[in-house]
Amino acid sequence: MSEEVITITPPVAEKVKKELTVNGDTRIDNYYWMNDREDPKVIAYLKAENAYLDTMTQSSAKLRTKLYEEMKSRIMETDVSVPYLKEGYYYYSRYEQGKEYPIYCRKKGSTEAAEEIILNVNDLAKGHSYYQVGAMTVSPDGQWLAYGVDTVSRRRYVIHIKNLQTGELLPELIAETSGNVAWASDNKTFFYTTKDTSTLRENKIFRHLAGTKASDDQMVYEEKDETYSIGVSRCKSGKYIMIESGSTLSSEYRILDASKPTAAFKVFQPRQKDMLYNIDHQDDHFYIVTNWDAVNFRLMQCPLDKTERSNWKEVIPHRADVLLEGLDLFRDHMVLSERSKGLTQLRVINTHTHEDHYLHFDEPAYVAATSVNPEFDTKVLRYSYTSMTTPVSTYDYNMDTKQSELRKRQEVLGGYDPKNYVTERIYVTARDGAKVPVSIVYKKGFEKNGKKPLLLYGYGSYGHSIDPTFSSNRLSLLDRGFAYAIAHIRGGEEMGRQWYEDGKLFKKKNTFTDFIDCADYLVAQHYTDSAHLYAMGGSAGGLLMGAVVNMRPTLWNGVIAAVPFVDVVTTMLDESIPLTTGEFDEWGNPKKKDYYDYMKSYSPYDNVIAQAYPNMLVTTGLHDSQVQYWEPAKWVAKLREVKTDHHLLLLHTNMEAGHGGASGRFKPLEEIAMQYAFLITLEGK
Repeated sequence: MSEEVITITPPVAEKVKKELTVNGDTRIDNYYWMNDREDPKVIAYLKAENAYLDTMTQSSAKLRTKLYEEMKSRIMETDVSVPYLKEGYYYYSRYEQGKEYPIYCRKKGSTEAAEEIILNVNDLAKGHSYYQVGAMTVSPDGQWLAYGVDTVSRRRYVIHIKNLQTGELLPELIAETSGNVAWASDNKTFFYTTKDTSTLRENKIFRHLAGTKASDDQMVYEEKDETYSIGVSRCKSGKYIMIESGSTLSSEYRILDASKPTAAFKVFQPRQKDMLYNIDHQDDHFYIVTNWDAVNFRLMQCPLDKTERSNWKEVIPHRADVLLEGLDLFRDHMVLSERSKGLTQLRVINTHTHEDHYLHFDEPAYVAATSVNPEFDTKVLRYSYTSMTTPVSTYDYNMDTKQSELRKRQEVLGGYDPKNYVTERIYVTARDGAKVPVSIVYKKGFEKNGKKPLLLYGYGSYGHSIDPTFSSNRLSLLDRGFAYAIAHIRGGEEMGRQWYEDGKLFKKKNTFTDFIDCADYLVAQHYTDSAHLYAMGGSAGGLLMGAVVNMRPTLWNGVIAAVPFVDVVTTMLDESIPLTTGEFDEWGNPKKKDYYDYMKSYSPYDNVIAQAYPNMLVTTGLHDSQVQYWEPAKWVAKLREVKTDHHLLLLHTNMEAGHGGASGRFKPLEEIAMQYAFLITLEGK
């Protein structure tokens, strides 16, 4: 960046001293006052930061526009999804030229039948700056559609009910929900989940009868333990409605015969500390995926009328080197989603002959996953496949003949050829000896001379694995000489459940040191150097960014922290904030001194010191329901106050959106263009 742009004075946030005392320790938070979304002073500060960003990036405005148009030009604007069959209808979505939102459709009995438009979200979204349709659930007879709508981006959905035969919308609206419903077999009753209006915790299940007032709905279950959230669904066989109560380390199901919606739910197996389980139904058995005496999970089964754990019988034993991630049941088959050596794999088992086989994939780093499979009585498995060079591909696989049929590959306009790009999978030895996988992609011709730009991405929390998927947007970086790498650090589940266990609570710092060790290795192997190394993470990955810039500020030339969780201690002490109580098993409860001391030792906001920091772009959303906007805003204000460098520090607040950013198909590209322009400009390109 030229010297002239850094002479512009950035916003200076007012300091109002706030003492926060816990466990005999007092922290001073001069920016605590930002915790008020309705305060005009807060809004004025956020707008001032946005204006400062606009001024500081004025020279790259044309690049941002070019990047946006470039990314948009790769998208097939009239795209159509592969139809899937459910209860006699083929369902699909499509887009029209230039439109932001999908059109949801179906055809009865055949893909050649007349199209029925279920929802045209473009019409519904008119007049809204943000519009998101959540879950859409059709009644078993195909007549009724229940769908959730969020117009604020706080994930507080209003359920609407539509008669698909007449097109009529019923007058009843059900507010403060998760948006999802589970229909009973009578085609007029459904169950739904409501949220606590303050914490947004999903805590109650109600029963609704179509055509009646929501105020008349009966509550059938309330989850009173604040560390648990709940949801309701119908199993694929259609026989049962299931309520799941879940926390980070424990779960519990309740079941109900879907043909008896007014009966009482029955507990499947009472919750137990540190025991997770998921259930599904096939014929005269329930199948259970559980970590009971099995760190990497195992598969059990039990009779329909004897569901307590004492009746569970082992089907697939625990394996130390294979994580059992999920189960899809069909009439004659089951499909296990597994993870071995950091890579996903699909295992098909014939439930009558017990013969099994794996689907075979060739690339060194890829992702294979079961896709939309709502039909129970079928021999065809739909799965998706992608890698960092292979666009998302949808296959239908005959589980008996073992034949795969490619139904669709994401079309990348503009002449994309995967042969022009290279993907690698390497393993980095961390400081304690752990082998950390890193997936890398770059354009052919990329020289490992230590002078090329590389963007390293990381997350490392909640057992959420960041897999090596394709992104057409990313081509805008690769084609400009960047390499892109994902560090599969501890805190995720890429290498099994223990990989997650070793990156949370009192082992959280492994997440940060793994990321730094991966970066150091990439520098040592001449993929890049510190003058050309960039890092990016979002949400809990934003916590990662905040930690590593405190720990090794000179390792990076630039860092992007998207919706970052950076004020760990204060947030985890505030049980009125969404997510807090349900995450004590992830981060710890800072009301306990040992957790408090450990969290304080890495919390990015609490560890900002007077030192030189890299160039930084921080993003947030005013209505974010997951990480409140004031965390990144306070962090930036504190960094501005104490940092000793003249590097860029930019804060962008989307005043109309939340955690997931803007709604629509093309609008989110504007933020990606801003991020990429930040990186490319730092490279002087």
